[in-house]
Amino acid sequence: MTELRPETRTVHLPQPTLDGSRPIAVPLYQTSGFVFDDPAVFADGMNRPDGAFVYGRLSNPTVRALEEAVAGLEGGVGAVATGSGMGAINSVLLCLLRPGDHLIAQKALYGGTAAMINDLVARFGIEVTYVPEDDPEALRAAVRPSTKLVYLETIANPVTQVADLPGMCAAAREAGLISVVDNTFASPILCRPIEHGADVVVHSTTKYLSGHADVLGGIAVFAGDELYRKVWKYATHLGATADPFAAWLTLRGIQTLPLRMERHCANTRELATRLDAHPAVSAVYWPGLPSHPSYALAGKLLPDFGGVFSFDLVGGREAGERFMSSVRVALLAPSLGGVETLILHPATTSHKSLTAEELARHGIGEGTVRVAVGIEHVEDLWADFAQALS
Repeated sequence: MTELRPETRTVHLPQPTLDGSRPIAVPLYQTSGFVFDDPAVFADGMNRPDGAFVYGRLSNPTVRALEEAVAGLEGGVGAVATGSGMGAINSVLLCLLRPGDHLIAQKALYGGTAAMINDLVARFGIEVTYVPEDDPEALRAAVRPSTKLVYLETIANPVTQVADLPGMCAAAREAGLISVVDNTFASPILCRPIEHGADVVVHSTTKYLSGHADVLGGIAVFAGDELYRKVWKYATHLGATADPFAAWLTLRGIQTLPLRMERHCANTRELATRLDAHPAVSAVYWPGLPSHPSYALAGKLLPDFGGVFSFDLVGGREAGERFMSSVRVALLAPSLGGVETLILHPATTSHKSLTAEELARHGIGEGTVRVAVGIEHVEDLWADFAQALS
């Protein structure tokens, strides 16, 4: 399957082999454990992620099918599926960092990740240095003897800065550091960070991979076998394991991922472009616009620019609140990546744990509105936005 394009690989997912046949759709194995005749096979399956299926916290056929599917799409050797995106991020960070270690992270991060890093600093004495996501020299200058890991987002949440993955991952590798990239906003359809030198890729599978607002899940994909096995062992002890039903729903969603991403991106381009020219809008943040600081870099790195953008209204927070309470087709709700268009106010929702100084570092204003664009007809979306703006 490695020679096939993502649009084909998402349709032909890994399947369990039966006696001379295999199912068309991945079956749901809703069981907590498995029975053995051979004690040695039982014991072996307890100790490795690719052994016999033993216990649901360690392995499950449906969950492994998801892990193999996403690892294949991202170009990794293996993956660990978890119960949420933060489960994947926490499994990686808690496994790979020790008290006194130094972490380098980009300035603009998802609010949950930023809160987790703040907790690592407070509880375990982890030190952190924030650098621009597109400045490999700043990364090199930040390296210390205690530095262990670099954390990046392909497209940042919520004002969509794009990371210089080739440059940043190369700088990390030169210093012997592990590079972790959150690829949720791009999905493997728009970017595969391992191809640019990343060691670990994380996703909230809640978002584009499942795609239908009915799943909570996460996954971490690994470029190398040693890291894969190390984090698998830690994640299973932590209890962050994915549920098989959630994995099954995510596999169903993945099969339409390329089609959905094409529509998400096309709708976003139209809305962002029209809002950028609207007199009530003071700024639009989408890397597909020439005015965005990441425009040139995004054009080199990505085939399209994603389905999320943010914007500021001339009237600030009050105008933003009026807009959000006036939409009728778009929904005021958390998350992203589903078929529906969702809007939220980052300063009081997704990034509510950040201080005013931290919000400024992330580029989030008091009136910033984030839009996760769905797959509705774009003219219906624009009519809804236009009436809300008026």
